[in-house]
Amino acid sequence: MAKNLKCSLCDKEATVHLTQIVNNKIHKVDLCEACAQKKGVTNPEGFSLADLLTQSAMTPGMNDKHIICPDCGFETADFRRTGRLGCAQCYTAFSPLIKPVLEDMHSGGEHTGKIPEVASSRLSSQQELHQLNKALSQAVAEEAYEDAAKYRDQIKALEDAQCQEAELGSS
Repeated sequence: MAKNLKCSLCDKEATVHLTQIVNNKIHKVDLCEACAQKKGVTNPEGFSLADLLTQSAMTPGMNDKHIICPDCGFETADFRRTGRLGCAQCYTAFSPLIKPVLEDMHSGGEHTGKIPEVASSRLSSQQELHQLNKALSQAVAEEAYEDAAKYRDQIKALEDAQCQEAELGSS
């Protein structure tokens, strides 16, 4: 279980954790809510995603943009007030506000995801098995029985390897 960090300025529990990189050196500061407010790191209402997204420096010309979600009726003012969106359709409706900031924060606007190494190898062997089965069916349809026998043997070897991996993983 993670140890609770203490504020860098007093001994209260830290709830704000800042990391800054200066001259390729990482500097970490942990602050309690009161010290963070005193230093101007947070405001009394807390940090709002809407504040970040509607800052004119981040989204030039978007501060005065009035958007209404066609599904739930959520408006730009509601988004600014709550920092949340009303429904799934809001992501599309409010994309002029959200997309530029996300593209700056991340490398692009699409989530590509990550695949764990174990799952990646499983996925590639499943794809290979699928391709071999297709090739086997085509070889049988074309009556190329020598090729079909090769594909059958490759499929068997791949399936045996998968079974061995599964047995090692469960023990």
